[in-house]
Amino acid sequence: MKELLLIAVGAALVNNVVLSQFLGLCPFLGVSKDVKTASGMGAAVVFVITISSLVTSMIYNGILVNLHLEYLQTMAFILVIAALVQLVELFMKKNMPPLHKTMGIYLPLITTNCAVLGAALTNVSKNYGIIQSVVNGIGISVGFTIAIVMLAGIREKIKYNDIPESFKGSPIILITAGLMAIAFFGFAGLI
Repeated sequence: MKELLLIAVGAALVNNVVLSQFLGLCPFLGVSKDVKTASGMGAAVVFVITISSLVTSMIYNGILVNLHLEYLQTMAFILVIAALVQLVELFMKKNMPPLHKTMGIYLPLITTNCAVLGAALTNVSKNYGIIQSVVNGIGISVGFTIAIVMLAGIREKIKYNDIPESFKGSPIILITAGLMAIAFFGFAGLI
């Protein structure tokens, strides 16, 4: 149990996929305009990364390793992730149309989000079993959600500030993201 807790905390805070590994920056910067949309994206990423960690671990350990087809891992992982994203998109389109419309192109882009593929490849590279892979996937996705919701909250507050003209828009967002990354490096000694 202690090992699983360390994996989850390490994935969420110490090795935060966005702020420490700099994966998944496109949705991180693009969808973080308000907290509600960022929370929806975070929930979608939690679902996709958790389920894809389970399925890709089973495929890798149960099929690819046994058949000595490890070189097909990336292709197999992308197919699993694409199918899961389509499932999420169909669910959101039917049950949450306003959120689906707000996310726009960023929802299908979860398929090519390097954070999702990075989670699957991390599980393989660290030789995690199925349970460890799922816990790592949950940690990675919760870390992504924490980062995107924090940035969205900050963005909601700074739009009312008096920002010099040359820093408005993307520059202030990138500076804010950089400061958040520096803050998350403080978790490095945690584990």
